[in-house]
Amino acid sequence: MTREQLEHVIRAAAAISDTEDIVVIGSQSVLGQFPNAPLELLVSMEADVYPLQFPERGDLIDGSIGEGSPFQDSFGYYAHGVDETTAILPGGWKERLILVSGPNTRHARGWCLEIHDLAIAKYAAGREKDLDFVRVLASRDLTQESILLQRLALTSLDDLRRDLALTRIRAHFSASG
Repeated sequence: MTREQLEHVIRAAAAISDTEDIVVIGSQSVLGQFPNAPLELLVSMEADVYPLQFPERGDLIDGSIGEGSPFQDSFGYYAHGVDETTAILPGGWKERLILVSGPNTRHARGWCLEIHDLAIAKYAAGREKDLDFVRVLASRDLTQESILLQRLALTSLDDLRRDLALTRIRAHFSASG
């Protein structure tokens, strides 16, 4: 997905949900902070989104411009309507959201995760595709180990998941350094 495509999803999701504020919570939120992110980070054709004030309208977005929709058939990408609980995020993440807004969003506001908050969500999920994603972030110097460790401390995780995330963060930075 490109930044232009993400802006289209934000515009469409805002119109469908009759709101101006759309949170982008998945991997493509990288495009908020890094509009020209490395191609390895842009392989997903889905943007995980929900309306900030009306999270229950995520289902409406999913049904209208989600996977298998005419929207996806027409454009080759789609929105996945989710909610705030989809990702495990560090405390304070909402205060760090990155704004995407302008003519391409028809001035609807897309709120993308800050890159370290996104990375913590990926480390917490721990799927292979998530680990590949954070490995690229580290190797391209898009994240900093010290900030990730601070954010990990702000994240509610059980001990096993926290230890796994910590081990993976350290490994990714020893490999890239």
